[in-house]
Amino acid sequence: MLTPAAVARSVLRLAEDPMVDAIVWSIRLPVALMAVVVGAALGTTGAVMQTVLNNPLASSYTVGISAGAGFGAALVIVLGTWLPVAESVAVPVSAFLFASLACTCVWLLGGLRGATAETLVLAGIALMFLFQALLALLQFMASPEALQQIVFWLFGSLQRATWAKLAIVAGILAALAPLLARDAWALTALRLGEDRAAALGIGVRGLRLRALAIVAVATGAAVAFVGTIGFVGLVAPHLARMLLGEDHRWLLPGSALAGALLLSAASVASKTVSPGALFPIGIVTALVGVPFFAWLVLTARRAHW
Repeated sequence: MLTPAAVARSVLRLAEDPMVDAIVWSIRLPVALMAVVVGAALGTTGAVMQTVLNNPLASSYTVGISAGAGFGAALVIVLGTWLPVAESVAVPVSAFLFASLACTCVWLLGGLRGATAETLVLAGIALMFLFQALLALLQFMASPEALQQIVFWLFGSLQRATWAKLAIVAGILAALAPLLARDAWALTALRLGEDRAAALGIGVRGLRLRALAIVAVATGAAVAFVGTIGFVGLVAPHLARMLLGEDHRWLLPGSALAGALLLSAASVASKTVSPGALFPIGIVTALVGVPFFAWLVLTARRAHW
């Protein structure tokens, strides 16, 4: 067990023991920073989806995007021996592609009836059940070894974090941040309703398309390396909304900060539940997220939707 003083000296490059540097820089620090980046990505995308779909329960987890990523990862794990590339590369790439495919399907299915918020939500729920059924089929057909890998990936874990993976996720999030900042005013106006937003000169359909594209890329990058993590994208925006209001100039960064704090706290909790064991962080976020979300709903002083 490293003391806070030893960790601080290592971060400042003042540690005298190379073993401490190896633990901090190669193991602990990438995991801690990945929790911050992934939590920020999930929190931000949750806020965007709740706005463009006009639904307080919308998030990448509840509309099928994470389910698509899970199916993509499971597909590679089951077919891993037949692939010409390393499984460590193919799994995150497949998870990213199927997360993007899920978001695209949500948009296309919703577009059949004019891409209203209600049809997009229904399309997402239908897609979530579809990917869950396909995932169950893969689990039924998988070998015991592949099944164990699939289950572990679906639980979610930050322990696979490396500096290279962290750089990819952080780079994608940094590239998408200006795009969201540009649409912050339009997203705020959309909270007034589609008709009022259109009256203000906002192309609602185009705004939804851009927002869903950003959500697809950000969510795919976030879950590709850490697995399925639920409730962060659902709870973090509500927490930020209660503290900062509906102005997306503050709501989006507030949701990112709330998501980073929630996932970081869950990461710390996962290490204290069973010291010395790798407790899946996805279980922790679910166990903490459900009562926390219920508390948010019960203690809210006014309706936001």
